[in-house]
Amino acid sequence: QVQLVESGGGLVQAGGSLRLSCVASGIRFSMHVACWYRQAPGKQREFVAVIGSGDSTNYADSVKGRFTISRDNAKNTVSLQMNNLNPGDTGVYYCNAENTLFGHTNTYWGQGTQVTVSS
Repeated sequence: QVQLVESGGGLVQAGGSLRLSCVASGIRFSMHVACWYRQAPGKQREFVAVIGSGDSTNYADSVKGRFTISRDNAKNTVSLQMNNLNPGDTGVYYCNAENTLFGHTNTYWGQGTQVTVSS
């Protein structure tokens, strides 16, 4: 059974930092594209950051220069370092892993971790 478990969320003041982690069981992150998404109250879930199987990264424009996604294959963990947070970063942050084998795409989601940024 595949599980993605996020941690590291919390309440922080504007300008502060948080580091989110996502630990996987049942899959190897090294074999998957891993992403972070977030969902603010009353809004749709939106893309935040991605790290590819070759460790290439990409970010939403709203977080470029402030967030960094990374992967630790030994710990089977993907992390999101979030600096200079602002209230617009508030939401539930979800970890996502995806790969495609023989034309079949497997997608996995974590349960989410709450991030609240106060002004």
